[in-house]
Amino acid sequence: MRADYALDGQDACIADARHHAVAFLDRARADHRLPVSARARDLTQLVVSELVTNARKYAPGPVRMELRITARVVDVVVRDSDPTVPTARAADPGRIGQHGLEIVKVVAEDLFIEQEAVGKRVTARISLSDDPGGPVTGSPTG
Repeated sequence: MRADYALDGQDACIADARHHAVAFLDRARADHRLPVSARARDLTQLVVSELVTNARKYAPGPVRMELRITARVVDVVVRDSDPTVPTARAADPGRIGQHGLEIVKVVAEDLFIEQEAVGKRVTARISLSDDPGGPVTGSPTG
């Protein structure tokens, strides 16, 4: 299952992206009976928020978000117009802001950043299980 969303790049697109992510996961759970845990739902919203915020902040113009889900993971893919590949900064508890990529790296199972013909694509993979090393415990019906 996958879905693609064109976001306008305005401030409201961050909240819109989170709402799209929740609706997507709810459909995956209801229609395809995929076991989306509460943890996966929360982390997906967090990752969507961080990646779309970064795209909104650093790249001019619209943003595209794609969500893909399998029985094991959900991929959050964000494309923007800035070709600069971001890097996580060194941990600094005194720094205010600019922790988004650090957060995504910690909560995602994998993180891929690729330059494209125009801009870049950032893909974060999030485990559907409560414990990424263990079995999925979220009930598809509950």
